[in-house]
Amino acid sequence: MRLQRISAATAALAALTTFATACEDSPSASAGGAAPASPTAAGATLAGAQAHVQQYTSCENLSTDPNDSRVPLSGFIGAGDWGITERGVCTDKKARGEIVLFLTPDMKAFQQAAKDHTAKLLAEGRNDTDLASRTVVGKNFALTALETATAVSLVDPPNSDLRILSCNPDVFVPQGFKKEKALVEGCFLTDYVNSPDGQGSPHRGAVRDPSTVGAAKPGQPSTGSLGLPSAGSIAELKKLVSPHTVDCTSMKVTDEQVQSIDYIPVVDGPAIAWGVKQRAVCGQLGGEQRAHNLNWLDTVSDMKTLQTKAKAAQLADLQDDGRLKATASKLLVGTDIAVETNNANVRRGLYQLQFLYLNCETGFTAPAGHRLEKAQVEGCVLTNYERPS
Repeated sequence: MRLQRISAATAALAALTTFATACEDSPSASAGGAAPASPTAAGATLAGAQAHVQQYTSCENLSTDPNDSRVPLSGFIGAGDWGITERGVCTDKKARGEIVLFLTPDMKAFQQAAKDHTAKLLAEGRNDTDLASRTVVGKNFALTALETATAVSLVDPPNSDLRILSCNPDVFVPQGFKKEKALVEGCFLTDYVNSPDGQGSPHRGAVRDPSTVGAAKPGQPSTGSLGLPSAGSIAELKKLVSPHTVDCTSMKVTDEQVQSIDYIPVVDGPAIAWGVKQRAVCGQLGGEQRAHNLNWLDTVSDMKTLQTKAKAAQLADLQDDGRLKATASKLLVGTDIAVETNNANVRRGLYQLQFLYLNCETGFTAPAGHRLEKAQVEGCVLTNYERPS
């Protein structure tokens, strides 16, 4: 499977290509719509940009040396490229990472160059471009955060006027986060930092652990869900998950039971008996070679039935040693969809998309900061927390 991981170097380059964007589904000013909403953060000099950044995180030891070793790529754009007049680098001591700063007095030109570069990479088949962008823009400066935590610190505060820039149309922004026009059509600005490792933006909303509040049963809040993803078809579900976590380059829609010795799905037997409307498997199904990277996509007509049968299967697996088999998949659900996977990296990406894991362990609870919600079957919870193995 191909989890959309982006190394620090690649992310930095991708971030550069996402600097200035405009939301695709928002009317452009040239088309007679409202003028793009641009961040107000200004910094007429690098020192000014540094001072603005320091409102949200540290930015120490600013240097304009083009050969500063803290800039990780020799191919990093610099003065003279994309409308940039000056480049510098500073260190975020809180996140233990670097910040590459760019003065961009012509932000629209910068964003257009970023969009063009992203389009080029997407045309070359690099579909992960900008999915985990750490490019942050202000009014007349931009920056690349080399650590995810830096990007979160810059855009997450309610009063922040800095935004992540992305020009990949497949980027998913969960409910509760902003998605605003940039200065060029086809890109957008957001306060959501996506990261497949789970270190991106925290879920927006009051996370409540019912085991510590009131008389409610553990994991059974009376306030309902904080929000789960939805899709109307297998095609929509594939589009939702494949750019982010699940490699569905090879996908088979089938009612047949497909599994391997290494990848065991949750749904066992006829899918309709589990409340599953349509079912697909992504990955290499094997043949002459061993199957690998199998993940199952489900559209669900009866979520309570699915969770009830999944609970029974999970408890049966836990009975011997209190652990699920390493080859056994876990069920992550949305409102009317589900994904079955035994790959922890895939699950991390799905949690970023607001899928939650059906956990039926007796006495399970989640630490503060993790979601813990009511399942549709007694004795189970939905959560984005997994105990360390």
